[in-house]
Formats: sequence, structure tokens, C-alpha cells
Amino acid sequence: MTHATPSSADARPIRFYHRGAVVSIQGMHTTRTVLDWLREDVRCTGTKEGCNEGDCGACTVVLGELDANGQLQLASVNACIQFLPTLDGKALFTVEDLQAMTPAQSCCGGAAQPLHPVQQALVECHGSQCGFCTPGFAMSLWNTYEQHRQAGTRPTRQQLADDLSGNLCRCTGYRPILDAGQRMFDLPAAAFDRAAVARALQALAQEPALAYGAAHHTISERTDHFHAPRTLEDLARLRLEQPQARLLAGSTDIGLWVNKQFRDVGDLIYLGGVRELRAVEERDGALWIGAGATLEQAWAALAARAPALTDVWLRFASTPIRHAGTMGGNVANGSPIGDSAPILMALDAQVELRRGAAVRRLPLPDFYLDYMKNALQEGEFVQAIVVPLAAFARQVRGYKISKRFDCDISALCAGMAIALDGETVASVRLAYGGMAATVQRAARAESALLGQPWTEDSVRAAQQALAQDFQPLTDMRASSAYRLQVAQNLLQRLWLETRPQGPLDAGRTSVFSVLPHGV
Repeated sequence: MTHATPSSADARPIRFYHRGAVVSIQGMHTTRTVLDWLREDVRCTGTKEGCNEGDCGACTVVLGELDANGQLQLASVNACIQFLPTLDGKALFTVEDLQAMTPAQSCCGGAAQPLHPVQQALVECHGSQCGFCTPGFAMSLWNTYEQHRQAGTRPTRQQLADDLSGNLCRCTGYRPILDAGQRMFDLPAAAFDRAAVARALQALAQEPALAYGAAHHTISERTDHFHAPRTLEDLARLRLEQPQARLLAGSTDIGLWVNKQFRDVGDLIYLGGVRELRAVEERDGALWIGAGATLEQAWAALAARAPALTDVWLRFASTPIRHAGTMGGNVANGSPIGDSAPILMALDAQVELRRGAAVRRLPLPDFYLDYMKNALQEGEFVQAIVVPLAAFARQVRGYKISKRFDCDISALCAGMAIALDGETVASVRLAYGGMAATVQRAARAESALLGQPWTEDSVRAAQQALAQDFQPLTDMRASSAYRLQVAQNLLQRLWLETRPQGPLDAGRTSVFSVLPHGV
């Protein structure tokens, strides 16, 4: 299948696996979304458009990629904010593909079962009413279905709820959908030829790196370019040669610039094809998180070393957003309400910056200069986030406060780490997002605690000092007074969970512990 127009510009077409074959595309603009291509160009209208900003999940599709070992890995993502060129070398699965995987077993008096187990379970459990959101749920459930079938496991009800955190439903509610998520494993298994998809992707991997161009008719006859280098050296060279080009990783932010703000983003350099940047590994006494590693990978690595961060991990955006977005992008973006930076500051993280062959590191607090301004030089980019392993020896906590439990922007987020020498505070890190123009540490509150006994009196002194560290703004998410009071209250929670005598587990300090899960 080939789609071309006279405006097709230079280099090779975008090529990816879809509906059992390799698709070649030229002439589509670099910021055309996967959702628009599916619905308008190939008439795969099962994928729906709801919010068009990666929030509702109606557009959920599943992408397949080969990992470093050549194994196929699947991930649910939002089609509405993914640009078409980012599919190059990948596999795209939509709700239409489920029919091809329908099991051959018969039921209901010998008639062939017409639906995939995911779909059949949704029917049996009454998990669909108006049906608009159902294809998105089906694709998220299919991703879960394949992950657990491959591993020979079954998800818990809470795991299903976490996997569906990026899918909203207003008709049936979530209980019958979660019922379907459990029921689908009881039905006859569906076939999915992983080997065939892997072979197709291996063949695509032999093609040259993508350097794609297309005319931008809505602005001018200008040709915009999309570069997808495959090595770190090529990325560094391109960045030096084209410092005006915009770096693109998961498109979870830039996608909204295009869809909601109608911004002209011009030339793009895509980090997703650089395998070195997707590494998450221990190097020289530190956890090295490549700038291209997904949020899911990065948070999993942090939570594995500091389990108390699991709550912040699972509440960071949604599963499809974490599958696409990167922690490097979240840090480089520099939003004062970004949830990664407070946690990373509490862990003494540094940003590793690269310009050509030159590499330097900055403590994360020094990276942020002012609101949405950072210390990057022209032609420089974030190569990695580096977290010293010694930081995990402290007691680490992450607290996210938002109006919704799942998939919401924080009113404030706190990253905290404390180490005690007996009952004395030997070291402490208190970092807050949502309290100032940038994410920053609470220097006065830290000073009030350092070297003091870890008692409630010390906490009160730190709470008072916190009012000198921050004068937060009032906006639609919270008032200034609320933010300051909650920030102070979180210090009390930290003390309750880490005090030398009778510390409380997080289940006894969080209001969410009394709420039913997965119902």
C-alpha cells in the first residue's frame, strides 16, 4: 500500500507494518497524526477521536517494536498525539486487527466464534453501552492480554485498573469492564503471530535511517523535515547542524502544541530511533536513564530501587502516555508542574548534556534558570539523567496531589529523601513542583531539619521555614494557601512514615488506602 502526492519531497518513504503488510507513505506532512491517517486515509474508523490530547483513550492503539534482543514488545499509546513518521520501522495494531486473531474454536451450537476474546468478554460482561470508548478499551485490554499470555500469568483486578488508567468511560462504569478483563483469559485463546511481525520489523530495520520531508501546504510551500537518526553520534551531528530543529521524543507534549495550539513546529529531530538513548542501566555507581527511555521504563527502574515511589509512578499521567513519553523529555521540558523533577531532585540527580562530542553534567536544580528556561546551549541536548545509587540508601518518598487520582496534572508534587544518624537528621532533600516558577528544593526547610533530632518539633520548624521558601500562585488547580498548607502537611506525613519510633506504613498515612480498589 502506497500513499503519495505531488508534494512528496526528499528521501525514502515512511514504512511500517499494518494490517499484515508493510505500508509505505510519502507526501503526508510530518505532523499528521496516526489517528487522522487511520480515520481519514485508510478508513480504519474503529479508532475514535475524543479529546484529541491523549486524555480520554478513545484513540488507543498498540505499537510493536523489536527490543535489543530482537523480541517483539507491545505498548498501548494514544494515536491522536503520535505523528505519522514516528511509526517508521514499527508495527501498528488497531481494533480492526482483532478480527484476524479470532480463535477458530466453535461455540454456540457450532457457529464460529465471531469475536476476539477481548471483545467477547466485553459483550458477555456488558462492558459497552454507547460503544464510543469501547475500541480504546479493547486495545488496552488486548495489550494486557498479550503481555500476560506471553508471560504465562494473569493480571490482578488492580493491575487491570492500572492498565486502563488512560481509558475513560461514562456509560457502563468500570466494574463490568474490569470483569471483562478477567473474563477474557477464560475464553478460547486467540492467535497472534509474533514471529511474522518480528520478521517484518527485522526487514524494516535494514533500511536507511529516516530523513523524510513533506510540503506544509497550510503555511506555505515550505518543506518540513523529519529526521530519525539511529546512532547517538548522528543525533549529535544533526543537532549541531540544525540547532533550530525541534527535538521530538514521545510527542506527549508537542502533539498538544499541534492539536490544541495549532503551532508550527517546523523541522523535527526524533530521538526514538537512537537505541543508546533508550537504555536504563547501572553505570559507575549510578542509575543511567537515557533521554529516550520511556516514562514507564524510567519509573519502573526508580521504583525498583525505592518502592515507595510506586504510587507516583502509577499516577504519572496514564499507561499509554507513559508508554510513549520519556523522562528525559519531561525533565527537558522544564514545566513547574512536571512530576519527574521533584523526585529526581530528591535523589540528587544530574542531567547529562551533550553538544557534538562534548559531554557535561549539571545538578538538576542548576538546569532550571527560570520559568520554562534552562541551561542548554545552542546545539546541545539532554543525553541522560544520572541518579547516584547512594541516593537510594536514604528513605525516599514521592507524593502527588491532584484533583483526580489517576491521569491528572498535579496541584503540587513533592520528592523527599531523608537519612538519619540514630534519631538525628544526617541528610535531607525536599523538592517541590507546582510551588514556584520552576521545580526547586526547599532550602530553608532543609536547613531547619539538618542536624536536628527527627521529632515533631523539628517538623513544625521546617513547616514554618517552608513558608519562606515558597509563595505559590493561585490557579485553576489550587489556591496559594492550599498549596502551602498541603506542602507543609506532606512534611508531617514524611515524619509519620520515617520517624525513629513507630513509623507508619504508607497505607496508614494516605487517604486513598481507605478507598476500594478496582470496583
